[in-house]
Amino acid sequence: MYQLYYSPSTASMAPHILLEELSVPYELVLTDTATGSHKKADYLALNPNGTIPTLVDQGQAIFETAAICLHLVDSHPEKNLFPAPGTLERAEAYKWLIWLSATLQSTLVVYFYPERWVSGEQNQVEVKRHAQQKAQGLLEQMDKHLASHCSPWFLGEEFSLVDIYAMMLCRWTRHFDDKKARDYPFIALWVQKVLARPAVQKVMDYDGLVKPYV
Repeated sequence: MYQLYYSPSTASMAPHILLEELSVPYELVLTDTATGSHKKADYLALNPNGTIPTLVDQGQAIFETAAICLHLVDSHPEKNLFPAPGTLERAEAYKWLIWLSATLQSTLVVYFYPERWVSGEQNQVEVKRHAQQKAQGLLEQMDKHLASHCSPWFLGEEFSLVDIYAMMLCRWTRHFDDKKARDYPFIALWVQKVLARPAVQKVMDYDGLVKPYV
């Protein structure tokens, strides 16, 4: 059985939803970031970065959200939540998953934690403003991608891990001063399809989240 160390409304949302979509046995281990549980010695022994989430599979700890998600889809290829290895479709999926993780997510981390990069309140306000502007440009790129095909999901006709990951990051923009993810027309249409999935609804309810989710 998988163990997912999670905290509500964090980057653990993507693997949590993915585990539900895969319909595999798993155990949730609450590691509440609000109380600093992710910085305690027992958790740091699993994940020395002190970040959420961590997945434990047969005693091996795996961290980094994208790595966890890739491990899960590769472990359950019969669920068809990621294209087959060695295909151009797989390359396209890699491109967008890494873009989400390394480009959009990293920009949003700067938005949420400007104090990690600069000191002084005014400097932090400026860093946060620039991070929001950069994220909005990336959301525009996402919106154009969704507009470029008539398919219901991010990669085309098949729902995939990329839909889960992208929805999670779109949710993180809900408190932007202006131009949130839901304000982009094609993102707005697509994200409602993702939110309607039973696995997504189950995780939102479990975490006690309230609408609007994104």
